[in-house]
Amino acid sequence: MDLQTLTYLVVGFTFLIYIGIAVWSRAHSTGDFYVAGKGVHPVANGMATAADWMSAASFISMAGLIAFLGYDGSVYLMGWTGGYVLLALLLAPYLRKYGKFTVPSFIADRYYSRTARVVAVICLIFISFTYVAGQMRGVGIVFSRFLEVDILTGLLIGMGVVFIYAVLGGMKGITYTQVAQYCVLIFAYTVPAVFISIQLTGNPLPQLGLGSTVSGESMYLLDKLDMVVQDLGFGAYTDGSKAMIDVAAITLALMVGTAGLPHVIVRFFTVPKVSDARKSAGWALLFIALLYTTAPAVGAMARLNLIETIWPGEVAESQPLAYEDRPEWFRTWENTGLLDFTDNNGDGLIQYYNSDNPDFAPIAESKGWEGNELVVDRDIMVLANPEIANLPNWVIALIAAGGVAAALSTAAGLLLVISSAVSHDLVKNIIAPNMSDRGELLTGRIAAAVAIGVAGYLGYNPPGFVAQVVAFAFGLAAASLFPAIIMGIFSTRINREGAIAGMLTGLIFTFSYILYFKGIFITPIAANVPENWLFGISPEGIGVVGMLLNFGVAFTISRFTAAPPKHIRELIEDIRVPRGAGGAQAH
Repeated sequence: MDLQTLTYLVVGFTFLIYIGIAVWSRAHSTGDFYVAGKGVHPVANGMATAADWMSAASFISMAGLIAFLGYDGSVYLMGWTGGYVLLALLLAPYLRKYGKFTVPSFIADRYYSRTARVVAVICLIFISFTYVAGQMRGVGIVFSRFLEVDILTGLLIGMGVVFIYAVLGGMKGITYTQVAQYCVLIFAYTVPAVFISIQLTGNPLPQLGLGSTVSGESMYLLDKLDMVVQDLGFGAYTDGSKAMIDVAAITLALMVGTAGLPHVIVRFFTVPKVSDARKSAGWALLFIALLYTTAPAVGAMARLNLIETIWPGEVAESQPLAYEDRPEWFRTWENTGLLDFTDNNGDGLIQYYNSDNPDFAPIAESKGWEGNELVVDRDIMVLANPEIANLPNWVIALIAAGGVAAALSTAAGLLLVISSAVSHDLVKNIIAPNMSDRGELLTGRIAAAVAIGVAGYLGYNPPGFVAQVVAFAFGLAAASLFPAIIMGIFSTRINREGAIAGMLTGLIFTFSYILYFKGIFITPIAANVPENWLFGISPEGIGVVGMLLNFGVAFTISRFTAAPPKHIRELIEDIRVPRGAGGAQAH
């Protein structure tokens, strides 16, 4: 069976499963729509949380980042996993004990202010739409290649599937759909990794294969990768080039951003008991670790396979591949526009090297090269890796289904968070407080449908590659919602004035900095280079500075304004006291 037919069958079958689950578990009340009736088992919730969080950035883009950044890509591994420890220890059980539907509801009650609710909704929408742009780009990339349609058509297909199970099923439908999506994505990620690890090292475990010798050679895989990239003028794969302050800032921004992401936090409102919230976080860490411990091997092996395809034989002693002899995978990815060859010197050979390295320029010049001729979008590396390695068609079709599952699972969670913020926090609690339960459910579905349309537009006009866009979302979460939540739980002195000012300060500063250097919707004002960055911190890590500004403004203003009322202070103490933590029900 040819690859396209097989891909249609595999991806179509998974779509039928997702839609079937959504119909079976469709929401009948606002409780079902927002928090799945608070009846999800911790193991199932852990799998759903892992799928919700392991987005297109984790599945498609993270290993691609590691493939090209090498050691510097470790910030994404450390930040995104470390954040779950913070979430499990500092937020999940307390927010579940409080028992509200949404993060803005907690902020509104804790800071006794409708304005605080509105500001939290604004922060949530900025974060979620930035995040969902990356997911929809992932959907477009997968469909454009494996279904051989243009990106717009792929986006429309993905939007249609999300519409059915997010709008119809709500959180209940999404939760059980995400359990299925986790099974699909983790199987799709690990199976090709096992095949490729066996090919390159003879070791079936990619995690161990990364530290093994290359089959038939005495050289370790990472040593060989270091050698071939340096032969092409790139820095050593196992060396870092980022400044330590930027590494620390990005890692911390991703960590606290994870703990402040509303679509992740809301997952802990879906379990029956407070103790189940901690258990869910523990299970989620286990399920996430299966992918995250595999990603470094996938990235390194993909980079080695790519270079050895372009340079058959030793790089220093051979000619690069002739363009007319390029393999089939090269041709198919060229058709997507995500891989591009330009023959600068007209010799018909694919010169792939680091043309920005001044030390390598004399070598390139002596060979008659006139600049790098191959541009590879890093988001394609995981998806193209099985094709580069000549794996069976069923493995290639499987990874397509996994990429779609990863992107759609997170997109659905984000869209539901947006719809609940609009319907529950704005319409129900601000605009029309007398709205019926049925009216609120209808409003939530309409809001989800509108959000899907906006998400599709952002996916078609993305502000960057997938993991970078997602990093921006984490920075915004770190700078805006995380401080308000953490201070709301652990400080009895922070009042509404301080919290509101802090959230706005963190959000405006971080978003403005990203716009200044990245120009998501406008032309960037300044060149995005380390010399121009504040304290040497890149836009991906600037959320840390926004977070510190948020804390500083909140504490300063709270110190010079009235303390929170007595009942709020008692509420905070009640949230923190572990009384009945094993079985306490929500207030």
